Amino acid sequence: MENYNKIKLSFYSISENESFARVTVASFATRLDPTVEELSDIKTAVSEAVTNCIVHGYRDCIGIITIECEIVDREITITVSDEGVGIPDVNLAMTPMYTTKPEEERSGMGFSFMEIFMDELKVESENGVGTVVTMKKRIM
Repeated sequence: MENYNKIKLSFYSISENESFARVTVASFATRLDPTVEELSDIKTAVSEAVTNCIVHGYRDCIGIITIECEIVDREITITVSDEGVGIPDVNLAMTPMYTTKPEEERSGMGFSFMEIFMDELKVESENGVGTVVTMKKRIM
C-alpha cells in the first residue's frame, strides 16, 4: 500500500527559498493538528537546516536542497539534504556558537536550535559529498 503521508521537494539554494521551505513543511505538518508552538518549532528547525545548506553547504555557488517529510502516527520526520561541500567535523559543527563564517556575524546556533525545537536530530555528512539532517517531532 502506498504511503500518502510523504512529500518531497527540491529547490535551489537561494535565500528566498528558505521561507518557501518553512511554509511548505509547516503546511504539511498541519494534518497532525499541531499547536501553534509545535508548528513554530518545526518552522524554526526547517529554517535553520535550509539556511545551513545555503550558507555553508553551497558557500559560493547555487545547488539543490531536497526536503523529504513523512508522517507516521503522531510523528513527523523531516530530512533536509544537500550535495554541497560537507562538514569536516560534525561534532565540532554542532558545538554551540561554532561557525565557519564569523566574518558574516553568524551566531553558530543553527544545530542548537534544531536540537532544542525538535525531539530528535541526526546529522550525517561527508566532505565533498554533502550533508543530511534528519529531524523528528512528536505532535501530542
